[in-house]
Amino acid sequence: LKFMTINTSGRPVLVRDTFATAFVKNLIVVLVWLTLTYINSILIATFFRHQIFYEDPRYILFIHMVINDGIQLTVTITLLILSYIIYKINVSFCCFFILVAVFTTRNTPVNLAAMAIERYLSICKPLHYTQLCTVRRTYTVIGMIWFICVAPDITDLFVTLATEPLSFFHESVFCIRQNVFKDPILAQKRKAFDIIYFSCVFLTLVVTYLKVMFAARGLSSANTSAKKARNTILLHGVQLAMCLLSYISPSVEIVLLIMFPGRILEIRYANYLLVYILPRFLSPIIYGARDKKFRKYFKKTLLRCRCKYTVKPVAPLNKERL
Repeated sequence: LKFMTINTSGRPVLVRDTFATAFVKNLIVVLVWLTLTYINSILIATFFRHQIFYEDPRYILFIHMVINDGIQLTVTITLLILSYIIYKINVSFCCFFILVAVFTTRNTPVNLAAMAIERYLSICKPLHYTQLCTVRRTYTVIGMIWFICVAPDITDLFVTLATEPLSFFHESVFCIRQNVFKDPILAQKRKAFDIIYFSCVFLTLVVTYLKVMFAARGLSSANTSAKKARNTILLHGVQLAMCLLSYISPSVEIVLLIMFPGRILEIRYANYLLVYILPRFLSPIIYGARDKKFRKYFKKTLLRCRCKYTVKPVAPLNKERL
């Protein structure tokens, strides 16, 4: 059974799923996680097995996002399953899980902005592309992505360490962010940073998309590549919109709870699937299916993995030897 605390008008309410419902929900989540993990593993193996991708900033940023999304998905699904099995966990472990989930969730939109800028430079600044987009600078950008995503939220831990007694970290809680980082100022700070992050990323995607679109109209020989870059940035915009749902979902949940007061568990479960899992399917589609170069090597890696686990037929006995 799963119990969940809900605050409606300041009153805590406990609700629960039946065993059959909880089992089905967890089974769906685990199957989806296994599917995505398998696909992402093939993508990562394709990248590391072919040196051609090591020297391309585009694919370095892509594989960084795949690894980041894999970590994020694993952590959030672990928390979901733990909430069904043991309900409460130690605060110290909860802090670790929550912070990793927050860092990796923030990384995705910022990484999308970096990938959109890379596409813009490759189409609109082709003569300066090799100078601006080097492998070394790409890894520097990844380091900057982690810094600007970790720095604002790591302060939540420092504030909690300063305001809560040491015994608090030995307690057990239902592992959600509000139960660990309880200071009201932290909630206001998170809202402010959410607005800043997504405003910057949204403007970046809009500007790069428009510039690439105008470049596609003005170019003749490179028109096809420009259109592909424009469509890629547009798909990144769809990913961003889906990631944005994670920041407005609490408000949406409140509205849906008022409209359907007895469906909070179903609402939160559907919200988890739409906000945290569905966007992770877009990365394999954008590069694993649409990108010709990566698709070519992806198929080779996939066939190699299948052949590795294929049972070889037993050779028939030679009657002359008997």
